[in-house]
Amino acid sequence: MKDTITYKDAGVDIYEGEKAVKLMKQHVEKTFNKNVLTGLGGFGGLFKLDLSDIKEPVLVSGTDGVGTKLKIAFMMDKHDTVGQDCVAMCINDILCQGAKPLFFLDYIATGKLKAEKAADIVKGISEGCIQSECALIGGETAEMPDFYPEGEYDLAGFAVGIADRRKIIDGSEIREGNLLIGIPSTGLHSNGYSLVRKILFEKMNLNVEDYIEELGSTLGEALLRPTRIYAKECLDMFEDFNIKGIVHITGGGFYENIPRILPEGLGVEIELGSWEVTDIFKYIQKCGNISRDEMYSTFNMGLGFIMVIDALDANKFLNRFKDFRIIGKAVKGSGVKLWE
Repeated sequence: MKDTITYKDAGVDIYEGEKAVKLMKQHVEKTFNKNVLTGLGGFGGLFKLDLSDIKEPVLVSGTDGVGTKLKIAFMMDKHDTVGQDCVAMCINDILCQGAKPLFFLDYIATGKLKAEKAADIVKGISEGCIQSECALIGGETAEMPDFYPEGEYDLAGFAVGIADRRKIIDGSEIREGNLLIGIPSTGLHSNGYSLVRKILFEKMNLNVEDYIEELGSTLGEALLRPTRIYAKECLDMFEDFNIKGIVHITGGGFYENIPRILPEGLGVEIELGSWEVTDIFKYIQKCGNISRDEMYSTFNMGLGFIMVIDALDANKFLNRFKDFRIIGKAVKGSGVKLWE
């Protein structure tokens, strides 16, 4: 008689999956609101739309991952913050169109599922959703033996928000003389980690446990700091200000992201020194002997969001949001010019 082979023998443990769902449940349900019509475990997530204040509703969606920042989580064996990064990368993108976040879905793929680790990841996703005022209504945890190395995983997400078509922010109203307002980041966010790892771990031979005096923390703590989510500030601004454009500074830094919202014939001038560049960027630049242009084409340099407003609104705007800074203006021309 042939030996009986089970799914577990092939590397997929459905009982570990069930355990993971039970551990995740407490985190997921914290994000639920009155619009969520399903619990955890359904084939699809149901979300009721409230359109009472919206004349012409438009759904705005975004999807993203955490990239090689996950390598830092693996090195530190700390998994309860990268979920917030995943939410932030998606939610911050849809905020740029003036959307109010509604709900989020996640995708976790791993070679061998560990229920506690999966629950830690979802804990971070839940925290990100709470900060975004959106609900986590579904997701997928895929165990894929022989596809991912032992102890590693990939993480991606998908966000949906809603906007009134007449209030969508697309940059078309930006004019010469409009001001650029910079909003601080919490560090690297989730971009540039392949370059960071090459410099700090390969060239400098550092470890995540090393305490770095310039950073006031271990290297791992500085690199794993979660991405800031800008939902609270944006939802506050959308009500009271005419925001003409919003830029999420992600991969491509200043040079690629800012032109994405500019009308034909306009560029921007940005005054270096008008905000404080975060210490982690100074440290990376020093260790790698990286040029200024390379830094600004790769990293957020201390500003995760940039908004464009009318100069007449500046005083009211800055009085409301104390950590925002005027960093430049829209000018005739094209592209991004940095000046000191």
